[in-house]
Amino acid sequence: MRENTRVSQSEHESPASAAPLDGWTPVYSGKVRDLYVERTDAAPSLATAARVLVVASDRVSAFDHVLEPGIPGKGELLTTLSLWWFDRLTDVPNHLVADHEQVGGTVREIIPASVSGRAMLCRTLDMFPIECVVRGYLTGSGWKEYLESQSVCGLKLPAGLQNGDRLPEPIYTPAWKAPMGQHDENISFERTVELVGPTIAAELRSLSLALFQAAGAIAEQAGVILADTKFEFGADRQTGVTVLADEVLTSDSSRYWDAEAWRTGTTPETRMASFDKQIVRNWLSAHWDGAGIPPELPTEIVEQTAARYRELLERLTSA
Repeated sequence: MRENTRVSQSEHESPASAAPLDGWTPVYSGKVRDLYVERTDAAPSLATAARVLVVASDRVSAFDHVLEPGIPGKGELLTTLSLWWFDRLTDVPNHLVADHEQVGGTVREIIPASVSGRAMLCRTLDMFPIECVVRGYLTGSGWKEYLESQSVCGLKLPAGLQNGDRLPEPIYTPAWKAPMGQHDENISFERTVELVGPTIAAELRSLSLALFQAAGAIAEQAGVILADTKFEFGADRQTGVTVLADEVLTSDSSRYWDAEAWRTGTTPETRMASFDKQIVRNWLSAHWDGAGIPPELPTEIVEQTAARYRELLERLTSA
């Protein structure tokens, strides 16, 4: 098992790029999030820390690149959405710990005020090197693979499906979280058994499918389709219990579609009116060939993306 990193190892950057925080030492900076451990006399690290501060930035990434400019308020929106989902998916233990403590007769907030609203205080875990991807609809890379082989990640699907169609049942298509400098890759369930053993591999699949079904039902009540998502899990260092970690069911880790647009649309684009960063992906695909530095996002794309993120949060939390 690898140490708790909360995000894909392929996203590693220097901790020095993380903004300084009083009382906290940066230990990791990724495309979107930064990790901190409490400053002590001993050398701070994720290996020895009991808890970690996960700070979501306004940075936005697509196709393995951080883009400019960021999406204003994105970090707070994604953190709020994660916390909202953690409150509802209580059948599975999660990595959150209390973000305040009593000192003498007063309550002290542990999360620094400068990152309040976009940070989660979490226990450190021994993370499993698996991205637990669940797909309920045929789209994205799955659609491209289906056109070639009538399968997704090696799982055979019925003939005649169209882009955006609902699958007969959700499918579990895990990915291996590659070491720094390498790309994550889709893997078979049998490969997950090799990586984490048969018991954990089966548990990760079962938990992921159950969480997806529960979250999908909640989203439908708000007129939103959860098309696909990815979960990450780790083992509690004291008990060995499998714990839900990382961000959960955010607009960055999931595809969300407007249910009414999906039902009435006549093309994949209208059917998939999205509440995620698909707007960014679409614009970038149309204006960049993948070589060199990506172009700067235009103001209207930034504003549209921010508006869709906000609308998703409002829809879900007000349903």
